[in-house]
Amino acid sequence: MQDDLDRLAAHVKSGMRVAVPVDYGGVPMALTRRLITRGDVTDLHLICVPTGGLQVDMLIGAGMVTTVETSAVSLGEAGGAPRFNDAVRSGRIRILDATCPAIHAGLLAAQKAVPFMPIRGLLGSDIQANRADWQVMDNPLSEGADPIVLIPAIHPDVAVFHAPMADRAGNVWIGRRRELAAMAYAARTTLVTVERIVETDLMADELTAAGTLPALYVTDVALAERGAWPHGLWGNYDPDSTELRRYAAAAKTAAGFAAYMAETESEIA
Repeated sequence: MQDDLDRLAAHVKSGMRVAVPVDYGGVPMALTRRLITRGDVTDLHLICVPTGGLQVDMLIGAGMVTTVETSAVSLGEAGGAPRFNDAVRSGRIRILDATCPAIHAGLLAAQKAVPFMPIRGLLGSDIQANRADWQVMDNPLSEGADPIVLIPAIHPDVAVFHAPMADRAGNVWIGRRRELAAMAYAARTTLVTVERIVETDLMADELTAAGTLPALYVTDVALAERGAWPHGLWGNYDPDSTELRRYAAAAKTAAGFAAYMAETESEIA
């Protein structure tokens, strides 16, 4: 499994725009730890789809991130994201505030190969006022004034996520997590870790086809059992709330974060 994770991790280079999923949507924590252990990737621009949590916090704590585009970052019931919060306060990272609909609109524009996607709900908001890349124009199909916000297409260099299973052809079952498909459609490279590899063709089975991301949109797949831990994975295992709280307490300081990461790495090894 280690060799497989190394193969996937090799696709991620410094300076890339990396799309990452929401905490309940298949977070590739095994791959994240492998990237951190490598230690040679920096200057990442993370695109949270549409929010971030432990994965984002760890990558920031490891000094790998310079920009975060998101509508929120937290550890949920475990509290705030300590390394993210510290980096924001100190100015070590740049924040591109967004909303959930805006993130999805940008990915949809990329999927449709158009330069932008119009949405309305941002008009007059502080978020819209502080995003110079979001343009406001009048609806050209309206006879009167009808302002609308144009969200530029979001083109991730890489999308990463964890899923329950893939088949030998590289088709990946994502169930109802359509945001994972949106990430893959928009990204130039899609890297997926899975709990298991099945011998059946997921696209040929009526029970799985509708929830399957075709191999056409998947660059590489690696087996990583319990690869979302300490997050949960739908239909497979629940989040490890105790471990999430342990991280939240340890990562309040840079030294505590480093000690936690070293301890976790030795436990997994």
